[in-house]
Amino acid sequence: MRAHSPPIVPVAARPTPVLKRAVDILVAAVGLVVLTPLLLLVALLIRLDSPGPVIFRQRRVGRSGIPFDRYELRTMQADAEAVLEALQEHNQGGDQLIRIPNDPRVTRVGRWLRGIGLDELPQLVNVLKGEMSLIGPRPQTADEVALYTDHQRRRLEVLPGISGLWQVTSRHDPSFDEWVRLDLQYIDRLSLLLDARIALKTLGMMLRPGQAEPSPDSSAPSQQDAASAD
Repeated sequence: MRAHSPPIVPVAARPTPVLKRAVDILVAAVGLVVLTPLLLLVALLIRLDSPGPVIFRQRRVGRSGIPFDRYELRTMQADAEAVLEALQEHNQGGDQLIRIPNDPRVTRVGRWLRGIGLDELPQLVNVLKGEMSLIGPRPQTADEVALYTDHQRRRLEVLPGISGLWQVTSRHDPSFDEWVRLDLQYIDRLSLLLDARIALKTLGMMLRPGQAEPSPDSSAPSQQDAASAD
């Protein structure tokens, strides 16, 4: 049973451009087919490295404030949420982000997956379901969205993305204000050309080990929200 989350006031959503949605579906479908052997190998490595499920899902807030379950490969120890409180003094992300340098909860395989950005590949399923886009603002939890100002709530006008403008330009800046500024800049300049540029930069970072440093997460995966993949 999930803990009660504060209600999210709906936000007027922008319609997703038809071509953007078509590209999302095509890339996500082809990507899942082509990457299935790699995902199966990674699943085995995760199982061998630490106890717990391969896939975890966590409730996030999407476009117009609609909640959905986001999927990721598990990169942390199974009790990551339980030990988070003891690490809060090291959090550099403030109230709305969790950014702990050299986070001890991250497993050996998890650190490798994060380093090359493979941990977020299951979100291609979210893209196919229409809950996410390949490119867009990173989704946060209901508790964090409840702290948004009216200005910050504009992040909910579009589908959240696997990657985004902030991830490829200022991911070393832990400031939530900078994150929001770039997300809103993306929303105001939304175009397929901008998406293509962000996608190419994202691939470039993935191909250079260490460049795909994990984005600050908004919450650790919980045991209740974990779903094993056999």
